[in-house]
Amino acid sequence: MIQYTGWVGGPEIIIILVVVLLLFGGKKIPELARGLGKGIKDFKDVTKDSNIKSDIADVASDINDLKSSVKKMNPKNLLNTDDLISPKSGKIK
Repeated sequence: MIQYTGWVGGPEIIIILVVVLLLFGGKKIPELARGLGKGIKDFKDVTKDSNIKSDIADVASDINDLKSSVKKMNPKNLLNTDDLISPKSGKIK
């Protein structure tokens, strides 16, 4: 028995294609595919021009700076309790 993995298999794809063919017809499908292709191409062109990668890198560095400053302000780091208790005697200095 084949386990269900959640992915769309061959029979499901065929059923989807038949439904799309019935809904839109043979003449409309190439138009839809061209429009989808144009949209994807335009989206890729816009993302290349907008320098998203450098913006994401800037935001990531800002987040890392905030993380380090929060770690510095952590009360556990401000007060080191190991200095207050002598390791040999266990008494408070």
